[in-house]
Formats: sequence, C-alpha cells, structure tokens
Amino acid sequence: MSQFQMEKGRPKNGTGRMDTELRVYDFLDQLGIEYERIDHEAVETMEACIEIDQVLAPAVVCKNLYLTNSKEDHYYLLMMLGDKKFRSSEVAGQIGSTRLSFASAERMKEYLDIRPGSVSVMGLMNDTEHRVKLLVDEDLLAHELLGCHPCVNTSSLRMKTEDVLKRFVPATGHDYIAVHVGKAANL
Repeated sequence: MSQFQMEKGRPKNGTGRMDTELRVYDFLDQLGIEYERIDHEAVETMEACIEIDQVLAPAVVCKNLYLTNSKEDHYYLLMMLGDKKFRSSEVAGQIGSTRLSFASAERMKEYLDIRPGSVSVMGLMNDTEHRVKLLVDEDLLAHELLGCHPCVNTSSLRMKTEDVLKRFVPATGHDYIAVHVGKAANL
C-alpha cells in the first residue's frame, strides 16, 4: 500500500506552502480545470519519482527540461516521456534552432518562477512576457492523463492532458510545438 494519499483539488490549508504553488491552484481553479494532488517529500530525480508515478497512474509523468539555444536568446520548456533520452540535435533541428543546452537556474527563476527540480508546464503561467516556448513530445499527446508538479517538487498533480494543452497553456498566452523525441533510453 502506498504512503501517498490522492486528494481532489487544492489543499484545504495553504499554511506552509509556497506562494508559487498556491498560485497554480488558483489559476487551475479559475479555469475550472479538475485535478488530483498528492503531497510528498521533495524529489530531485526521475528515479525518485517511481512510487509517486505509480500513485499517479494511469497518468504519464513527463520529464521537463528547461533549455536554451547557444546564444541564450531563446528559451524552451520540453515536456517528454520520462523514459526517453534527450538528444539536443534531434530537437534543435525540428525547431530550427542552434544546439540546445540546459538553461540557467537564474533564468528559470526569472522567467518561470521555478527552481531546479520543480520544472513544470505550470510555470508558463508566470511567463507573462512569453519568453519561453513550449515543446511537447508527440508521444505525450496520446496519453489521456499527465502528471506534473505545481511549480514545487513536494506535490504532484494528475489532470487531463487535453485540459493542460488546450485550456491551461492557451490561458497563459502560450501555445506548443509538437516534436519527435527518439526512443526510450533503454532501447
């Protein structure tokens, strides 16, 4: 039996929670997007997420990478299946960019109001100047449910993929580009 308890919607009490997390719940509630939530210890790696992923199932929990081009004048948030390996040249070629690498924690905080380890599509609500482009692994589009952090890595959300991509993302003033990310890392 899991140590995690799935809850419907926002926490009943916001005490001890970061403002950035509470703003996510406010935004989702304002849009009328239904979500379920679990609270947990901070997770820093995909491996640490295994039990959380099992609780969120059948939602697919994606790997979120905050990237920049070589000039550091374009920024991207890549949502991809967690078992896939990121290949910079593969994704860069599809979006007409120079080599992609991980962007700085400073720019992540400035543009998305997120710290490393908490990267999530939910951070787009904080990018009011639309400096970050969303890239979505086309294989994610086939999944009905997805899991993500509410801008902190001590909670995880489960919601409909369609709600995230067709309601949440447009409400932030963003859109997304579907990209092909190669095969699973263990293949």
